[in-house]
Amino acid sequence: MSELVLDVRDLVVRRDDLVAVRGVNLQVRAGQRVGVVGESGAGKSLTALAVMGLLQPGWRTEGQVLHDGVDLTKISDKAFSGRRGRTLSMVFQDPLSALNPTQRVGAQITGVLRRHTKVSREQARKAALDLLVQMRLPRPEQMLRAYPHELSGGQRQRIMIAIALACYPQLIIADEPTTALDVTVQKQVLRLLDGAVKERGSALLMITHDLPVIAAMCDHVLVMYGGRVVEEGPVGTVFRTPRHPYTKGLLESQPTLDNVELDGTNRLPSIPGSVPPLHAMPSGCAFRTRCGRADEQCATVPTLEGDGSRAACWHPEPVASTAGAR
Repeated sequence: MSELVLDVRDLVVRRDDLVAVRGVNLQVRAGQRVGVVGESGAGKSLTALAVMGLLQPGWRTEGQVLHDGVDLTKISDKAFSGRRGRTLSMVFQDPLSALNPTQRVGAQITGVLRRHTKVSREQARKAALDLLVQMRLPRPEQMLRAYPHELSGGQRQRIMIAIALACYPQLIIADEPTTALDVTVQKQVLRLLDGAVKERGSALLMITHDLPVIAAMCDHVLVMYGGRVVEEGPVGTVFRTPRHPYTKGLLESQPTLDNVELDGTNRLPSIPGSVPPLHAMPSGCAFRTRCGRADEQCATVPTLEGDGSRAACWHPEPVASTAGAR
């Protein structure tokens, strides 16, 4: 098996008495694509930010985040800063807030290259130009001189990807990278990200609520709910035969030609209720208040179990079960 580039062990993210991530374990190997999926409030983005050491003040982590044999939760801010953009990089959900509004695009790309490599100013500029060409941005020479607010949402997101790719990192974390884009631009951006990651041999950790994105981009998936991983396994296995009722509900709520009439007269299946707020998260299995299979046993936290794929459920779906769509 290929080497681990990220090994997260028993990760907890909390602020005072609020616990948002509850003992998450995940591994990403060299060249692997791992997706993390779930509704808003599941703890996906906080997990990614904890890995990158970018949590807001007041939030703290417990557990281990191992990268290159180093526990990132134990190193200094200066040491961590030396890794961000070099061996670990991130594509953020909102590029307009992630990019520096006072710096031209070229300066932001060359800044990463100059910080982490020994290239000259001219070499950095040429590499930045090559990245813009690879991102299929129009008029790349002019784009280098533009400010983020002068670009469209799709163009800004491509700039974010270019910055993340600049130093050929071992791992790229993409946190909802296409949420704010229209469908056509989403496909273009994802195709560019997919090709660039393949070309560099980087591993990818994709954070999203969009199941089709996971199906298209990833080979392994973790389903999160209430700050815990409730199911994980190969994408094909989990999406064809989901074991956790929450995973099954997510898949059945996806529109397909099988479950949506063209005249729009029927409604998609949906999961009842909503994700509870952190201060009211149920004990035991957090999904039990929305689950039709729940009983008294579900007041105790289940462990991830199973062959092929693993589910944290006392009453998992039968192996022969099929999802409504992929």
